[in-house]
Amino acid sequence: MHPVGRSSPRLVVRELALEDVDAVLAIYGSPEATEHLSFEPRSREEVAQMVARSIASARATPRIEYALAVIERDTNELIGFGRLAADPHQQRGATMGFALRPDAWGVGYGVEMVRLLLSVGFDDLGLHRIWGARSPLNDASAKTMAAVGMVEEGVIREHVLKAGRWRDSVVHAILDREWQSTTPV
Repeated sequence: MHPVGRSSPRLVVRELALEDVDAVLAIYGSPEATEHLSFEPRSREEVAQMVARSIASARATPRIEYALAVIERDTNELIGFGRLAADPHQQRGATMGFALRPDAWGVGYGVEMVRLLLSVGFDDLGLHRIWGARSPLNDASAKTMAAVGMVEEGVIREHVLKAGRWRDSVVHAILDREWQSTTPV
């Protein structure tokens, strides 16, 4: 499926473009935004390479990754980044990741963004299960995933090596039948 385009009252999810590099850098280059992610802040060059890979993977057949820009409707600015990737270990399953620019935190954009990503996964791609992992200290992510109906399933011990230390990850997931019973996007 290309191009992806979904929207909600305040957000639009669309394919990444080369001109998004600096806006993605405001997220992935930020120590604050990446504090609970699985990697250290990235350089502009690393972000440019990631965006280029994401654009190329969007045209692959079969498409197994959906790296998407999250745009605030009122300002037309990229404020977030979401990713769905086929999980090779489960049929019709995918992993999900998401991040917002710190100045967009605290106003409900996270819930809106995750609903849009889940809608792409379930409504457009026909997935059965979508899961994501978070840092045990990321309470905002836990609340976001719970708000969209994702269930906390357990802990992957010492799953991520960050800043020279091993960190656990908490797994949350939602099934297609659970998604169907939630409020539409």
